[in-house]
Amino acid sequence: MNDRVTTSREAAEEWAYHPPAFFYDEMMAPSGLARPHWQPLLSELASMGQDQFHSRWVEGQRLLHSHGVTYNVYDDPQSISRPWPLDPIPFVLEKNEWNRIEAAIEQRATLLNTILSDLYGPQRLLREHQLPAELIHPHPAFLRACHGFKPARGIYLHSYSADLARSPDGNWWVIADRTQAPSGAGYALENRLVASRMLPDVFDKLHVQRLATFFQTYRDTLRSLVPANRENPRIVLLTPGPYNETYFEHALLARYLGFTLVEGGDLTVRDNRVFLKTLGGLLPVDVIVRRQDDSFCDPLELREDSMLGVAGLVQAVRSGNCAIANALGSGLLETAAPAAFLPGLCRHLLDEDLKMPTIATWWCGQPGPFSYVASNLQNLVIKPTFPRPDTQPVFGAKLNASKRRALLDRMLAQPDRFVAQEQVSLSTVPVWENGRLDPRHFVLRVYAVANGDSYSVMPGGLTRVSNSLDSLVVSMQRGGGSKDTWVMADHPASEFSLLRPARVAIEVSRATFDLPSRVADNLFWLGRYMERLEAAVRVSRAMLRRLSQETVFSAHGGLQAGEQVLLALGYLKAESAPDKRAATLEKELLSLIFDVKSTRAFGATTQQIRRVAWLLRDRISIDAWRILSRFERQFNSETPRDALRLNVAQEILDQAVVTLSAFAGTVMEGMTRGDGWRFLDIGRRLERALQMTELLRAGLASSGETGGGQLDALLDMTDSTLTYRSRYLSSMQADLLLDLVLLDEANPRSVAFQTIQLAEHIDQLPATRELVRRPAEARIALSLRNMLQLADVGDLVRADGEGNWTNLDTLLMRVAGGLRDLSETLTRVYFNHAIASRQLSAP
Repeated sequence: MNDRVTTSREAAEEWAYHPPAFFYDEMMAPSGLARPHWQPLLSELASMGQDQFHSRWVEGQRLLHSHGVTYNVYDDPQSISRPWPLDPIPFVLEKNEWNRIEAAIEQRATLLNTILSDLYGPQRLLREHQLPAELIHPHPAFLRACHGFKPARGIYLHSYSADLARSPDGNWWVIADRTQAPSGAGYALENRLVASRMLPDVFDKLHVQRLATFFQTYRDTLRSLVPANRENPRIVLLTPGPYNETYFEHALLARYLGFTLVEGGDLTVRDNRVFLKTLGGLLPVDVIVRRQDDSFCDPLELREDSMLGVAGLVQAVRSGNCAIANALGSGLLETAAPAAFLPGLCRHLLDEDLKMPTIATWWCGQPGPFSYVASNLQNLVIKPTFPRPDTQPVFGAKLNASKRRALLDRMLAQPDRFVAQEQVSLSTVPVWENGRLDPRHFVLRVYAVANGDSYSVMPGGLTRVSNSLDSLVVSMQRGGGSKDTWVMADHPASEFSLLRPARVAIEVSRATFDLPSRVADNLFWLGRYMERLEAAVRVSRAMLRRLSQETVFSAHGGLQAGEQVLLALGYLKAESAPDKRAATLEKELLSLIFDVKSTRAFGATTQQIRRVAWLLRDRISIDAWRILSRFERQFNSETPRDALRLNVAQEILDQAVVTLSAFAGTVMEGMTRGDGWRFLDIGRRLERALQMTELLRAGLASSGETGGGQLDALLDMTDSTLTYRSRYLSSMQADLLLDLVLLDEANPRSVAFQTIQLAEHIDQLPATRELVRRPAEARIALSLRNMLQLADVGDLVRADGEGNWTNLDTLLMRVAGGLRDLSETLTRVYFNHAIASRQLSAP
């Protein structure tokens, strides 16, 4: 033990950690020695050394980036791409202290659930004056539409979280209750995944308790809510959408727990039942895990201005046909005012004292508490009884005399509208910053889920730290960070996975039709954007290869062809003077690659891909997401200024082609052949056919030239050089090229190949399968395929009286028009729900 104390002291000294003397520090005791339960971690860090720790943290940051872990800070320029701030030093709790926290949280969750059951039921607490009615009836979170009906199994709080802080004397306080839709458990899970891979040896030696059993309990609880006795219920996670601050967590939990991630527009209510709208029809929903405020859930009976809810949802729940977790109305107890009455309510309802006190709270609607608040305003934090998004706490210590007087006047006018709390002196923990340990204030958020008649508590939680030692506000929205939370045990943690065998036999299912129209739309456009980027990259790469060979006549012809293609596709600006065109071509090509601000550049397309992929986090595999994330690095560098700038640009484009190919391969080998995969591939095939058609029009039909350099460039741009050379060796003829890249159904790059794939995919879509006659989209796809099958390459290259290939140009224009019509028809039929044939009835 003495060796461990010495080693931990050396670690603290080596890493230069000096906590402030006037706050309780979690790691260091006032004596300057590490607290006993921190010593094992510090010993391991001392043995590791700073250099190795830094290397491991670099790996941890790489994992965060590859997982795409983000947090949406409102009004932040980075928006949905803001990285999740994780500190590599975990927060450590010893077993006995954790047992006390666990018991207190279990008691508190039980108490709050009992209070909600009374307030939405008999309301005896109000009649017996255990709780002032002035805190309940005027409260915007008290949903009158939900009064009088009891949720499944009487559970209002299926999940609950509490924010904890340690007082200067070392005891824990509850500073806030989260009863609406507690957030952060998914981020705690992600923190654990990264920390355990960054410090696997330390994690095992310290016998850190695992989190999987907590999530298994939560999933079992949700399954038990199913109204009908079904073995394989449909559970969905309702999210406000991708711009919500914790959308990443919604997607992560949906994937981890095996639920379908939905938005309000994906659901509908028919005959008091909730259904998921899919391309294959309406599928019944048994349980909704909501991650949005309850008042937004139903525009008919709750907030009429809500665009996030499902009309008729309250009645469906009232009818017992669908369960919601947490129950509608549970946000009633999330404000500060009820905390003032919890000690008395705990004794009244549970016949026991609170095991963990709430931070001292006074509701100003009572004369005694208001008198105390008025006399001690400078030491308290004043909050509204019914908070609104535009209101912030007022710290009495920061007000001058006049402002304090003005606040007190407002409180005298409406005392019941204010609540006061003691200002908390938050304890500190070490964070790793700039190669050393610095103290930061922190708040620990712990989680509990219903488990039978009681609650199970996550062995850990989400530790959040302030952005500086000077700030006592701990908020992710204000630049705070996070930590993994390690609860140590006396023995190695049991290996547990959510993928354990089911307790009951479930019928084999190969269904792939639970695809909401919103998701199909996003998959379709993800495929289009990916293919659009690939076409631009291949054309530009072919151009760069020929820029260094401008003096060669054949290369010059290819350069002109590429220039015309890029002009037609909108990647280059038209120049009136040809001589100036040549002088600026290199600059414009480099701008496409390196200019992160230009809307014409490849970076703009990668941003579109990123935005669409973000909407599909629960549908895209981790490997596919990692591939998509590479584009940020590949097109996010400054233009090189040395003579090798063309070589650098060429290398970037080569890497981009490899990345695009990797994504296509992952999709082909990893996605189940359902409607989701079909729409992704339809988007790819349609865009490839469009780009190829425009390329042939610009580079061949409209050029008036068919030189060897021009044809060679077109083969390079269409990735068909090897096939052409294997068939025709060095002979370059326009008719042979057209046969290969336009009409050859065996060439996966040809337009004909794309039309065949499109026709086959569309034949497998729901509308085609259900109707006797071919729908419009199937007829368009068949027409495109037949159009190319009936084309004669000899007619296409036959010049008219003016030497132009009018037949080729006409055919290509017809094909391009048909492809655009197909895109519009698919959008109208499957994505907009605009025609009667898509009004699917309930099964």
